Amino acid sequence: MKCYEIFGRLSPELRNEIFGYLLEFEKPVYKAMVQNIAARRKLRPVFIERKPKPERHSWLQQALSLKSCDDLAMQLLQIWLLGAQREMICEFLDSLGIQHDGKGVVENLPAEPAPEKLHATITKLLETRSPEVVAVYLYAFQAMDETGWSVLDETLAADTRVSSAWKSRAPASS
Repeated sequence: MKCYEIFGRLSPELRNEIFGYLLEFEKPVYKAMVQNIAARRKLRPVFIERKPKPERHSWLQQALSLKSCDDLAMQLLQIWLLGAQREMICEFLDSLGIQHDGKGVVENLPAEPAPEKLHATITKLLETRSPEVVAVYLYAFQAMDETGWSVLDETLAADTRVSSAWKSRAPASS
């Protein structure tokens, strides 16, 4: 699943959480996102900025759900995950024994882990986190690496605890 597809499946609650985080803690990023989407849609940024927040966030989600916005969707998910979900990312990496900088950034992704170890790590995350947030992270993690891990692809396809966060929700319409 590509990052634009992840945006298309976000619940309204998580969508508002992501945009709220960007607006509060990453204001320049939020402003640049609005300007970038406005330019891509041949609109003035003020058209987006003047919408009430819930309507604006719904509109932004729809725009980021387009294939042409995958690069922007990836950047926004990275910023939100490494900011708001840093603890979860570090827990995931530590559980798999992957070296990182303490902030969830990995220089070189190692070979894929054993399926049992990955399953145990995902189970641990799901015990303390929202299944939707875990799903966003796992799908984004897979989408951000050119090769990805085949074991993670198989897990995402088969593990209903993760995939159920998406299956019940059709992609946002554009």
